Amino acid sequence: MSLVLPYKVATLLYCFNERGEILLLERAQEPNRGFWSPCGGKLKMDRGESPYACACREAGEELGVQFSPGDLHLTGLVSEHGYQGRTHWLMFLFEVKKKLTALPPPHAEGRFQFFPRDQVSSLHIPQTDREQIWPWFWKFRGGFFAAHCHCHPDGRNDWTLEEASQKAE
Repeated sequence: MSLVLPYKVATLLYCFNERGEILLLERAQEPNRGFWSPCGGKLKMDRGESPYACACREAGEELGVQFSPGDLHLTGLVSEHGYQGRTHWLMFLFEVKKKLTALPPPHAEGRFQFFPRDQVSSLHIPQTDREQIWPWFWKFRGGFFAAHCHCHPDGRNDWTLEEASQKAE
């Protein structure tokens, strides 16, 4: 049986500094308030906004940095069925090709901090990120992956890796 819930479409931005540290946002808003995650936001679907345009807009709003679609690499596509029993999500994961040179200032969405890769798993991050999104992001970084997560009311998640390709050498 499929849950009848609203479907939301969002982008996530995986930004790095020159030392290779990942920029994360400690979220001050729902969903995932109090958790560390990449910045991003919901597409303006009523305006027909593309995922790339959304990612560029969110970078300007949250990071104060202007990017063009050519500055982005679509690294992942994740769909979540029944996330927290409230919403179905379709998320476009973009790695920003340009390195950030400064920590963005605090924002209404939360505060930013850079972390070395090996610290991410020890942070307070969403369960779906911990289970598969981060591991697949690192494994297929520079390539692409598409995944689906069926989130169950009891907190269990069933994952399907639907497509994956590693970076061509």
